[in-house]
Amino acid sequence: MTIVILGLSITSSWGNGHATTYRSLMRELAYRRHDVLFLERDVPWYSQNRDLPQPPYGRTELYSSLADLESRFASEIRHADLVMVGSYVPEGVAAGRWVLDHATGVTAFYDIDTPITLAKLEQDDCKYIARDLIPDYQLYLSFTGGPTLARVQREFGSPLARVLYCSVDPSIYFPEKMQLRWDLGYLGTYSSDRQRFLDCLLLETAHRRPQAHFVVAGPLYPADIPWPSNVQRIEHLPPAEHRHFYNAQRATLNLTRAEMLRAGYSPSVRLFEAAACAIPIISDEWEGLDTLFRPNEQILVARCPEDVLHYLYDMAPEKLKAVGEAARERVLAEHSAHHRAVQLEGYVAEVLERG
Repeated sequence: MTIVILGLSITSSWGNGHATTYRSLMRELAYRRHDVLFLERDVPWYSQNRDLPQPPYGRTELYSSLADLESRFASEIRHADLVMVGSYVPEGVAAGRWVLDHATGVTAFYDIDTPITLAKLEQDDCKYIARDLIPDYQLYLSFTGGPTLARVQREFGSPLARVLYCSVDPSIYFPEKMQLRWDLGYLGTYSSDRQRFLDCLLLETAHRRPQAHFVVAGPLYPADIPWPSNVQRIEHLPPAEHRHFYNAQRATLNLTRAEMLRAGYSPSVRLFEAAACAIPIISDEWEGLDTLFRPNEQILVARCPEDVLHYLYDMAPEKLKAVGEAARERVLAEHSAHHRAVQLEGYVAEVLERG
């Protein structure tokens, strides 16, 4: 297929999880001989923080404005077999209307933030998708599965809503022998609704285990957070360093934003990255987690600091290691970029079969 993707960013992972998702998907689509063009709005925030300015797969082009997009890429949109518009694209509503007016192939909205999107739509406060556009996209691809998919069709009028979870590239994320630097780590951009879980499961654990070593990596954390002295802070960790980061931990922490917690079935890309490295994952609890990993066998669920302390220091080391290895097997079997590319091909075929 000839595929055009309008996404938030593929060149910069600074403060967003979209880039790593698009990179793995685009790499696999190109490997499967699809002709893929990624269109990214050139904005100062990302232009100053590009960790992959020229992705080595498919073709990536920057555009400066909606007018620039329309003048330079109308032909590509018109002749593509599939056009995907992603969540949080600047002026996404206007860009989506233009795509729907000009595309002749399958059109899809790829929502990497589904629960947040639906909450914004209910408040009439969404800048990148509008209620009246959803029925016009032939396919609504969602980072969130479960009951949310039926809701997108029932309440918002999508003709076809399908889950397209994030994924991981096993050629980039894998186990490697490294010196253990931290007992527990967390990788994620600051979010106020996640912070109370970070306080509970990592910072309080660090307070109770002052001789141990912890780490939190990610941007935008407020200056007034009282970090314990045994918690190392890393402001930004580019994707090229994620594998080393995970492999230097005894276990890693997975935390979920409030809207995703309420919706369930919303795995983070960090979940699959860490699992691919065979690092034991300690996660908050949400509906649908057990459809991705078997609790106590492939993932460990924590509700309080005592749970975290038990997993780190009371559980037999070989048992903890076995949890990480089992998670890696599950990810390689179901959640690689290859699986997502095949799913996407199947969804496009489904749209065409439905006419």
